[in-house]
Amino acid sequence: MLNKLLAWSAHLYTALGLVCAAGIVLAIIRGGDEAFRLAFLLMIIATVIDTTDGWYARRVRVKEVLPGFDGRRLDDLIDFQTYTCLPLLLIWRAELLPAAQQWWLLLPLLASAYGFCQVAAKTVDNYFLGFPSYWNVVALYLYLLRWPNEWALALIVTLALLTFVPSRYLYTTRGGRFSLLTNLFGIGWAVALLVLLWQWHAASRVLLLGSLSFPIYYFGLSWWISIQYWYRMRTQAGR
Repeated sequence: MLNKLLAWSAHLYTALGLVCAAGIVLAIIRGGDEAFRLAFLLMIIATVIDTTDGWYARRVRVKEVLPGFDGRRLDDLIDFQTYTCLPLLLIWRAELLPAAQQWWLLLPLLASAYGFCQVAAKTVDNYFLGFPSYWNVVALYLYLLRWPNEWALALIVTLALLTFVPSRYLYTTRGGRFSLLTNLFGIGWAVALLVLLWQWHAASRVLLLGSLSFPIYYFGLSWWISIQYWYRMRTQAGR
């Protein structure tokens, strides 16, 4: 009985992401700077839940104790909302793209649906395959940096198309190469984001630009690993 309670508590912890999603929807519908600030805070909380619930679920052996309940399906259902649908809705509601360009948001929506439905979305050696739909991060930086419309649209289209490119992206909550460095860097980055949300528009421009170091590190290292992998596969095929 205790094992079942612990297993259900792990699924309940995952389901708290739905509570965050509900709050994000209400904040986006309300609109306005302070409401969007709350929406971004809830996105960060949902991300923290998503990055820690797998560890908890494995510790209490949910697959063994509750084999009839698919926690991964619940996780994917929540992630598609908090990483894709709601951030894209916020980009639309906040008018980060002009009205004539907002239809382009359908591209990352459809691309993410494709990515989430891929059987090989995560590799056996613990990488995401294709851009892992971090539209919450994209929405936050587009909102704070206020890039020119052309730059914002180019970024959205490029990342959406990268969903279909089988490059490897770090998935360090499951271990693997560079996991310790990336996780520590990621914790520092999360703290920086919380400071940015706390200070909001009074936040230091240096802190805002400095916080970009983690996405740049993550993206750059992931592509370096991908290029190494492709080169190794090509070399082996040529033997």
